[in-house]
Amino acid sequence: MKASARTQIIGQSQATQFLRELIQTLAASSSTALVTGESGTGKELVAQALHAQGPRASAAFVPINCGAIPRELIESELFGHRKGSFTGAVADRLGRFELAHGGTLFLDEIGDLPMDMQVKLLRVLQERCILPVGASREVPVDVRVVAATHKNLESEVAAGRFREDLYYRINVLPITTTALRERPDDIAALLQFYAEKHTLQGNRPLKFAPDMLQLLQDYAWPGNVRELSNLVDRFSTLFPSQTLQLHTVPACMMPSGLAALQAQRLSQMPALALKPSFFSAARIPPAEPSARDESLDDPAVPAATNSPWGDSDPLSHLFASGDTATAAPSVPRPAFVPMPLSASNDEMNSVEEVILLAQGIQTLPPDGISLKQHLIDIERNLIEQALARTQGNVSQTARLLQLQRTTLIEKINKYDLRALG
Repeated sequence: MKASARTQIIGQSQATQFLRELIQTLAASSSTALVTGESGTGKELVAQALHAQGPRASAAFVPINCGAIPRELIESELFGHRKGSFTGAVADRLGRFELAHGGTLFLDEIGDLPMDMQVKLLRVLQERCILPVGASREVPVDVRVVAATHKNLESEVAAGRFREDLYYRINVLPITTTALRERPDDIAALLQFYAEKHTLQGNRPLKFAPDMLQLLQDYAWPGNVRELSNLVDRFSTLFPSQTLQLHTVPACMMPSGLAALQAQRLSQMPALALKPSFFSAARIPPAEPSARDESLDDPAVPAATNSPWGDSDPLSHLFASGDTATAAPSVPRPAFVPMPLSASNDEMNSVEEVILLAQGIQTLPPDGISLKQHLIDIERNLIEQALARTQGNVSQTARLLQLQRTTLIEKINKYDLRALG
């Protein structure tokens, strides 16, 4: 593969600016570089930038994860093999070193390389020649090697798990990537970048209100930028085109540490200052507050809830336990408790029900509703629409609804839609 010439190191923090300047300086060299840092901090992105900004940019950038290749195959992957050299070698095969000839070889997670392969790699780096498995002649290679690891190689050397001579051979140009928790000034720019990247077709990029942005900046991000990217991807799917506020996202849709931080912030906010905002706030308007507002001034009326969404939340019964959903309106609701940090299947099902309910109901009727029947009506309606769109073609309808054909036929029979199919 070729590294993109537009490889970006995003952010304006002092650490990120220094990293960009260091990459620009080291890119002109062909010496071996060692990129260290926590998982998810962009070590491969640094390697791509070194390649894209250097004299080898027009040649190949070849990555290999040393920890992902089985021990018995790693030599063949790196150096290649000749036909008949072992069982299954039905043809000559070029290794990663030869594929990267003239370009850059990125050895990711080099700290996981087996000890016997460390010896062979050391010789290759010294002699700039490889010996494919089963070959009798060495093959010269012109490759810039960039290695990366999340491990402390000095500690690995001290423990006898990494060769000291190889460590000094690859640590010619050291580069360290900074953890995201140490550069919170970059989070806003990263959120904007990944919001645009993960925007679903036809939607606007996700936005973050000041209170939500502050929450994300205060989070420790143990998974670093990789975790942030995945979280923005999740939010872009659940809340398309919306502006996320502190109370928008249920705790079960957040990492446990972020959910705990959210619960702490919500507990410090007045309940009346928060507005209901679930998966589709635009489709679920809050209930009329007239009667409730009058009772707030009456000291004889007990407080009904501590929910951050207030008493106007039309979906709070889905997250309550017991028979709260069917209780009389005069019965006070239980105090708000944030979603447990490790949500159970029942709680996740509740969230799924919220999504479905939010897509099909404007407001919850005062007398309640049969959720089971309503979901059946939604399913039947969608099947009818899909059959109409495909003019009764069952196979196309199954693909449209992402169902097995046999499952769709069962549902058609169940809902007596055979005339449409």
